[in-house]
Amino acid sequence: MKKRVPVNPQALALVRSPPTGRSTYSLTQAAQIGGVHPELLRYYCQIGLFGKGPIRLESEFSFDDDDLYELRRFEHYRRHHGISRRTLRVWCALWREINQLKTELRFYRGN
Repeated sequence: MKKRVPVNPQALALVRSPPTGRSTYSLTQAAQIGGVHPELLRYYCQIGLFGKGPIRLESEFSFDDDDLYELRRFEHYRRHHGISRRTLRVWCALWREINQLKTELRFYRGN
């Protein structure tokens, strides 16, 4: 006869899941997910809003989840706070610089 082990309803179980790769999206897919027209997304790439510098028209566009997050943030500020497309470029540069400074400050503080 097998001995029954009591089940603890508060026990934790560790489950190992395989690492997932980063998702990549085409220009059309990213535009659809971000809720913008593909030409607007192409324009954002050309002026360098995604931190990779201006992209040439001949190059193939590829976006990851971080790019989609930034796209949604751009559109939120443009639509809800009235930031113009031209101002977005300056705003994005300042936002990235602030994040870089925060990262450096955390490093120096040892956090």
